[in-house]
Amino acid sequence: MQAASRESYAAALERLNAYAARAKADNVEATGEEILSVATLLRREPRLRRALSDPSRSGEQRAGLLTSVIGGKVGESAAELVGLVVGGRATTGNELLDTIERVGVETLLAAADRGGDLAEVEDELFRFGQVVDGDPALSGALSDVVAPPEQRASLAAALLDGKAKSITVRLVEAALGGFGGRSFPVGLTRLVELAAERRERQVAYVTVASPLSDADERRLGVKLSELYGREVSIKQTVDPRVLGGVSVLVGSDLYDGTVLRRLNDTRNALTKS
Repeated sequence: MQAASRESYAAALERLNAYAARAKADNVEATGEEILSVATLLRREPRLRRALSDPSRSGEQRAGLLTSVIGGKVGESAAELVGLVVGGRATTGNELLDTIERVGVETLLAAADRGGDLAEVEDELFRFGQVVDGDPALSGALSDVVAPPEQRASLAAALLDGKAKSITVRLVEAALGGFGGRSFPVGLTRLVELAAERRERQVAYVTVASPLSDADERRLGVKLSELYGREVSIKQTVDPRVLGGVSVLVGSDLYDGTVLRRLNDTRNALTKS
């Protein structure tokens, strides 16, 4: 995100947090839905994106244009938050889209937080990603950018029906739509991390050959929290191919103590000798 976009995003996020602190969770969720609907409109209309990010127009002019397009179609809170982004310093059309989409996502996460469901939404997003990764046919169907996003969203919604929060389903839809210009798997991972960030936690992706016990997971979480100076949200993946040990990925830091890694190191050393 460019500096200009960061400024307008920060202003919108500050307003969002103040709004979410006093509004009902359902109302905040509805606002998030409306903001993402504006992002969907901008994704379909490149000319409108360019007009709303035209540096030759003042912030007031761009905000006025936005009002003429979405006035009466979204609620006051959604219009205000999107208006803060559009009326800020000019940026590119794609940056504008990404910023509005990010505000919509953060609004849904704020709604989940307000309703006491944020940790559950975070886990549901991660588990759905695991299900998709474990099924090549499903992964291919959901990642197929040739297929209409609505078609892929319907498939995901059917799979999650009765098994996930409505906010989770909507965030998965955002990932399928190319959240932040990312592929579906990468977008879904980013959403997990944003949910953790709102809970003021760092995500640790842990890969093991067999599930960690609750006690072992707690001990690992404590050690990582001490190392990184903040609470850690552990996301565990079971992969028998690693044979044993533990691999931990936190941001760009990889700690690979798996048997598979040691075997590969030994194989490489023998090959070079």
